[in-house]
Amino acid sequence: MKIKRRIIKDLLKNKRSLFGVIFLTLTILTSIFAPLILNRDRDLINTAISNMSPSFKYILGTDDLGRDNFIRLIYGGRVSLAVGIGATLISVLIGVLLGAVAGYFGGAIDIIIVVLIDVFMCIPFLVIALILASIIGASVWNSILIIGFLGWTTIARIVRGQVFELKERQFIEAAKCLGMGPMDIIFKHIIPNISSTIIVYATLGVGGAILAESGLSYLGMGVKQPVPSWGNMLSVARNMKSLTMYWWQWAPPGIMVFLTILSINFIGDGLREAINPKAKE
Repeated sequence: MKIKRRIIKDLLKNKRSLFGVIFLTLTILTSIFAPLILNRDRDLINTAISNMSPSFKYILGTDDLGRDNFIRLIYGGRVSLAVGIGATLISVLIGVLLGAVAGYFGGAIDIIIVVLIDVFMCIPFLVIALILASIIGASVWNSILIIGFLGWTTIARIVRGQVFELKERQFIEAAKCLGMGPMDIIFKHIIPNISSTIIVYATLGVGGAILAESGLSYLGMGVKQPVPSWGNMLSVARNMKSLTMYWWQWAPPGIMVFLTILSINFIGDGLREAINPKAKE
């Protein structure tokens, strides 16, 4: 408990991490409670006010169908954050399990998993993600599955390396002497001892997943309209007219993606320094 309090205290002492925590907390709370805050329909079309510039009534103007950009930006945060968190959970589960099994058992199992990791790391993420999206369809859930399934390799390599070191420790030998099975040792002793590394990676992984969703949605193969996400809101920038004349349609989601990922990276760096003070040096 004291260690957890120290980590939280050190995290909040770091000005960049504090900014990240405050910004991310406000963004998440606003996205979650959007229906209680906003009283206009997210998908309400009114072509009479299409492409309207920001005003007192429409803070961020309207899009080409006359929908309120501010409302869609708030709801888009819900989707982008959900994809980021969901995809990261999937990639962490796959990566931690395979990395721990490879590091603990070694031998042929390790070779097979390492080859699998190398194969996945050689595959161009965006190309395969686009192919998978075209096969199974573009949607929120499919975006989560695609990004999560393709994003586990880095954490698997990290976990594998740490397990190689941990499995030689005396407490692991003691667990073997007590008759504990390999999977019990992995889940009850090894993974808890590398949880800090997993937490830091997962924090940073959310930012990468949000960026991946934005890229897929920008190309029209992620979250499909009328469901808003920051990525598909950015897709209007593909149109030169919108890019040059209607900045309020693409600049706000771009800024939100930038600030959210920056905040997540600040939190990740702060966690790494709080958990391992030597990282500051």
